[in-house]
Amino acid sequence: MTPDAVPLGGPRFQTEPARLYREMRRDHGAVTPVVLDGDVPAWLVVGYRELHQVTGDPVLFSRDSDLWNQWDMIPDDWPLLPMIGRKQPSILYTVGERHRERAGMISDALEAIDPFELRGHAERFADELIDGLCTAGEADLIGQYAMLLPVRVLARLYGFSDEEGPGLVTALNDMIDGRERAIAGQTHLATSMAQLLADRKANRADDVVSRMLQDKSGFTDEEMMNDLMVMMAAGHQPTADWIGNSLRLMLTDSRFAASLFGGRNSVAEAMNEVLWEDTPSQNIAGRWASRDTQLGGRRIRAGDLLILGLQGANSDPQVRTDASALTGGNNAHFSFGHGEHRCPFPAQEVAEVVARTGIEVVLDRLPDIDLAVPADSLTRRPSPWLRGLTALPVRFTPVPAL
Repeated sequence: MTPDAVPLGGPRFQTEPARLYREMRRDHGAVTPVVLDGDVPAWLVVGYRELHQVTGDPVLFSRDSDLWNQWDMIPDDWPLLPMIGRKQPSILYTVGERHRERAGMISDALEAIDPFELRGHAERFADELIDGLCTAGEADLIGQYAMLLPVRVLARLYGFSDEEGPGLVTALNDMIDGRERAIAGQTHLATSMAQLLADRKANRADDVVSRMLQDKSGFTDEEMMNDLMVMMAAGHQPTADWIGNSLRLMLTDSRFAASLFGGRNSVAEAMNEVLWEDTPSQNIAGRWASRDTQLGGRRIRAGDLLILGLQGANSDPQVRTDASALTGGNNAHFSFGHGEHRCPFPAQEVAEVVARTGIEVVLDRLPDIDLAVPADSLTRRPSPWLRGLTALPVRFTPVPAL
């Protein structure tokens, strides 16, 4: 283990990540030695070019976690196992041609979603949630809104009934919280996915699961169930944080004030700004070196774990020469990943429609919305992986429910 390795955890990821990534780059360069819980060593790639190299070479930097040279050191109760797990039958840990077939199946199933139907579902669930809080004059837009919306829309698209939606919301949020109810949440989600697969095998419909079952590549029920769980988790939490982080920016930054009073271009600008400066997916595990190599001046050994520092790379001064400038329509950020294992384009489009609709419904329904607390008192979840607010308290003139 490198003596000056940086702990990947602690309050600074919550309070001042931008400064922390700057210090890492200054002290260690583009590839920073880090230690995970239990003094497990890894590398955090915070250079834009280096991250492009890692994500663009799936053979040298593999997604196959069996390659890890630290498995002998990992206890069965290691708290990061849900994040950096042993190989399981999902798209996350599949490589090569099988991964390409699997990604194709998922992309085809998502691409067939009708964009008008998608926006309609998002508006309906967003309006339902606003109806539940609009008469009070105050609300927490994270706990009462952003954390409830994406999973409801995704559940509907996959083929779940609206009655099953709230239970899936609770299960998924419990699982992501990683506390005492995490295993129960995971079990509920797995059981629900297995039941939906069985139902759709017997009765096909116009939904994502039915379209996945039409694929002729021979995937097992277990593989499909795991993929559906990955898609649900990856589609929900980052989208919820995208909504929350964008609303925070619009409520606290004078550049976006006009959009709170009817402007719509600023919503897209704020959302893009968040993907560059405050991205929900900060650091992603991971890639494993398939042989000894060099990266960013570091000697990487076969089996070493590399963590993708998406936010660190997005703020790399070698590509962001004027970090204070608005990002405009520049989409060259790493917030959806890059290369073979990036978030599929149809999934990105679903996330963008859900997030943008969620934000626009808030601004339409609560036109004089304002922060209810000082901006500097807003706190983030204590995670180096996903960046989102713990709460976003707002006040507004009470309005009647629709």
